[in-house]
Amino acid sequence: MNPQDYANFLREIKQQIRDRQLQAMRSVNRELVGLYWAIGEMIHQKQTALGWGKSVVETLARDLQAEFPGRNGFSVRNLWNMREFYCSYATCPKLQPLVAEISWTKNLIIFGRCKDDLEREFYLRATARFGWTKAVLQHQVDNKSYERYLLNQTNFDETVSEKIKNQALLAVKDHYTFDFLDLADEHSEHDLEQALVKNVRSFLSEMGGAYAFIDHQYRLEVGGQEYFIDLLLFHRRLRCLVAIELKIGDFKPEHKGKMEFYLEALDCQERMEGENPPIGIIICRSKNKTVVEYALRSASRPIGVATYTIVPQLPEAYRDELPSPEAIAERLQLWADREVDDE
Repeated sequence: MNPQDYANFLREIKQQIRDRQLQAMRSVNRELVGLYWAIGEMIHQKQTALGWGKSVVETLARDLQAEFPGRNGFSVRNLWNMREFYCSYATCPKLQPLVAEISWTKNLIIFGRCKDDLEREFYLRATARFGWTKAVLQHQVDNKSYERYLLNQTNFDETVSEKIKNQALLAVKDHYTFDFLDLADEHSEHDLEQALVKNVRSFLSEMGGAYAFIDHQYRLEVGGQEYFIDLLLFHRRLRCLVAIELKIGDFKPEHKGKMEFYLEALDCQERMEGENPPIGIIICRSKNKTVVEYALRSASRPIGVATYTIVPQLPEAYRDELPSPEAIAERLQLWADREVDDE
């Protein structure tokens, strides 16, 4: 028996096992969510048709726990959650297939914390697509990622290929919260960079998923001179390098020129076969949206400009600045269409 042949054979068997295990878990999850939907619907219908009050849920919980000992899914609280779950999505046929793609605990977070159907759709799709854990999803909801993605400032419409444009727009937020950093309000760019590197797991989580850390102070040599990128990441779904520049002050137009230079060098020297052109994200302490808009108009490379804080806060104007519901729905539909294409 050829050792290499057996090694390849073993690798294939392992992959088959993993794939089937994943399919089995997804199947079990769909059945569980479907069961909870059905129970919630039945409770709602009986209460509506027969006028049953709260006591029926308490009685039902007691009887189900007696019939199925050891199952903690039939508590009074969870039965009420099932009813609320059904009522939340009964009139939203577009969202009903999405709830089966994530676990019950993640569904609880989304329909309990998000009251707007478009916001729910965003978190349902993002959780399924990026594989967010419960903790990551909770973090994304707490930090208003829905608003931050919808308001991001990039020039991706003009500089990114149609194939990955919609995913690229969802790879950059308008504002990042680095509340996991132990930094004073007054800090240097070096302090910020070092703190992010030391807390790289939390940093990548705040970036939104699918990012991998490559290096900090990444060295480039152009024309015999050295240049250093603050942080270099790789986005697995976009399959491209992502250069991060950190600024502790206001965004300035010259920041755009420097980032374009880095992206040109990365594209020429570092991009591997099969990868998409690199993108850049300039993360500043603050920015004037009009200045950013003007600066990005002339940029030939894909760049996004965001702000950051080291304490949880979101500008109050975010809600008023959100696009119209029609525009949000259109963007989510484009994202959904891209998911189908990827499959």
